[in-house]
Parts: sequence; C-alpha cells; structure tokens
Amino acid sequence: MHEPVLADEVARDAAAPEVVRHFDDAALVTASLDSAALLRGQKVVEISHNGFVYRLQATKLGKLILTK
Repeated sequence: MHEPVLADEVARDAAAPEVVRHFDDAALVTASLDSAALLRGQKVVEISHNGFVYRLQATKLGKLILTK
C-alpha cells in the first residue's frame, strides 16, 4: 500500500503533465491526471514502472486499458 503524500512534499516537474490535486484531508493530497495529458493525442502510450513496461490504450468507446 502506498504511503500518503503530504501537500508540502508534492514536487511539480516542469516536463510532466499538469497535476490536479484533490484534498481528501487537510494534510493529504491525491494527484489526478487527465488522460489527454498522458496520451498527448496518441491512442497508445508506454509507461515504465518498477522495471516493467505497461501499455495504456484508449479504445474507440472512450475507455482505457492498461496492460503489462
């Protein structure tokens, strides 16, 4: 399980898509990314995570599929 992130610990990378922060608690932050910011006009993007490559794909019906 992931550790909660304190609001003052969230760093914004200038090259990263815009992050929308939702405050569930005064001290906790949940980051939310728009799928368009991740896909950048493409139907498929690859995401590297912990040494594995995942594919995020947008379907014709507007759904997202994440596969390893």
